[in-house]
Amino acid sequence: MSEAAWSAQDAAPALALRGVAKTFRQGERSLAILSGAELDLQPGELAALVGPSGAGKSTLLHIAGLLERPDAGEVHIGGRRADNLSDGRRTELRGSHIGFVYQYHHLLPEFTALENLMVPQRIAGLSRRQARDRGAELLRSVGLGERLDHRPGKLSGGEQQRVAIARAIVNRPRLLLADEPTGNLDPGTADSVFHMLVELVRATGLAALVATHNLELAQRMDRVVTLRDGRLVAS
Repeated sequence: MSEAAWSAQDAAPALALRGVAKTFRQGERSLAILSGAELDLQPGELAALVGPSGAGKSTLLHIAGLLERPDAGEVHIGGRRADNLSDGRRTELRGSHIGFVYQYHHLLPEFTALENLMVPQRIAGLSRRQARDRGAELLRSVGLGERLDHRPGKLSGGEQQRVAIARAIVNRPRLLLADEPTGNLDPGTADSVFHMLVELVRATGLAALVATHNLELAQRMDRVVTLRDGRLVAS
């Protein structure tokens, strides 16, 4: 499918889940994690995903991000069904349309902050100069202009997560999926990183689904959806 075909769907939800189901087997037992989950996430919308530990939030994010296939149901990215694509096309789509942020930053320790942002851009086909210029611009926008040449070990936890968030959006995705992005930070740093995340979402117009246990931060998003008994319900 061409990029033009995807671009033609800009008016559609950035993410749509239709009847998504997922069951895991534990020995002789079957554990239904998702049971007909439904969600529409619009461009520019910031939604919190909440629910108790073990409810399936990470599984839902993995399915939404095309890292796992649902047992039933459909995943639509930008108005196009994506769960039934080939593995190769799903990988391409993740690289061009979806950004991921996790509780732990997963930065490449041997690379500088700037180089960590250059890697995904180079994979996407940008020249070294283009990747460097875009990476530096984005790091400056998140307050790390003086840290471009610092390796992760020389950055604070909050700075590392800022780099991770910048890396997630460096290829200009349409959808950002974040799994407890502030869960490993102290309250003050978490608030600062969350504020930066909100500003990036507003500035870029991407859609963001953020799994969090921090109900205070959740209430500051556009809306809150709760994963309960395998389904998503408005909170």
